Amino acid sequence: MKRLQWPSWMPIDPFIASLIATVGLAALIPARGTGADVASGASTVAVGFLFFLYGARLSTREALDGVRHWRLHGIVLACTFVAFPLIGLAARGLVPYVLTPALYSGLLFLCLVPSTIQSSIAFTSIARGNVPAAICAGSFSSLAGIVLTPLLAALLIGGQASFSADGAVSIVGQLLVPFLAGQFLRRWVGGFLARHKKVLALVDRGSILLVVYTAFSQGVVSGIWSQVTPLRLGGLLVVEAVILAVMLALTWYGARRLGFARADRVAIQFAGSKKSLAAGLPMATVLFGAHASLAVLPLMLFHQMQLMVCAVIAKRRALDPVDDAEPAEDATDAAAPVEGQPAPVSRSASDAAGRTAAGTGPRSG
Repeated sequence: MKRLQWPSWMPIDPFIASLIATVGLAALIPARGTGADVASGASTVAVGFLFFLYGARLSTREALDGVRHWRLHGIVLACTFVAFPLIGLAARGLVPYVLTPALYSGLLFLCLVPSTIQSSIAFTSIARGNVPAAICAGSFSSLAGIVLTPLLAALLIGGQASFSADGAVSIVGQLLVPFLAGQFLRRWVGGFLARHKKVLALVDRGSILLVVYTAFSQGVVSGIWSQVTPLRLGGLLVVEAVILAVMLALTWYGARRLGFARADRVAIQFAGSKKSLAAGLPMATVLFGAHASLAVLPLMLFHQMQLMVCAVIAKRRALDPVDDAEPAEDATDAAAPVEGQPAPVSRSASDAAGRTAAGTGPRSG
């Protein structure tokens, strides 16, 4: 019997629908009193477990193999941690006319989180881009985000994103230590994770849903949602649409001006224009505490928007003519294998790798 899959034309995938349902559950039945303490403790454990899985899944050898494409990765990191934050800072002029201060803090936090991995790979594969580069770029961004996102949040957001000595210890204990533990134990647990990746994917997403429920319960109990009106939400959506359009144009045409080949431009566009919900949600709970519900709202909306828009772009890019004679970046490196590194990957092999890593279609990252 053919297994049922989520139709590619549907605008909302099951995980996004689950997130929306979780927010609705938190609004109707928020965790209070002892239940809130239990949910908070479970959420803390879930955050640590998530970052342990991130560390255990990241192939160190794969990351090292991709270092030689340093210009591409540098552009993606610059888009993620320089261009995005600058746009977020420019949006400060919209307060209080379009955005409330709380929504702006969430919007600025959105601009600071790392890029996605899974959906970047999936869209790059669909668009016939450089899939190995997308894998490495997303991995590097996620790794850098563990350090850069909290630092940038403390520098640019200030008071709402707590980064005192206690906050630094909390971030190290909940994010960095589990990640490093996952990297250290990868040689022993990597095979187990690979064999049970479907079950662990459910655990992974279930942990994120628990984090969302805890954060939004705190917002409901404290009455924080009275600050958000439908008009403000509409304004937030418009602002996010503009930010996404600017970053999509900047990554594509900027990469072209810098002389990147088409396959590399595809990877840069999809890895450099998107933000990771899976990494951003746990970080927000550590940085914002009781204010995490409003802080993650812009990220949740942007995540769904980027999936819908990038799905359309990827399908259009797949129809573009590919000039095989187009010179690739660092052509001398690409032409001959470097000692100790694998030979260059062909376009068909890249596509196959993308389908293997990304599954049958875009997934939440």
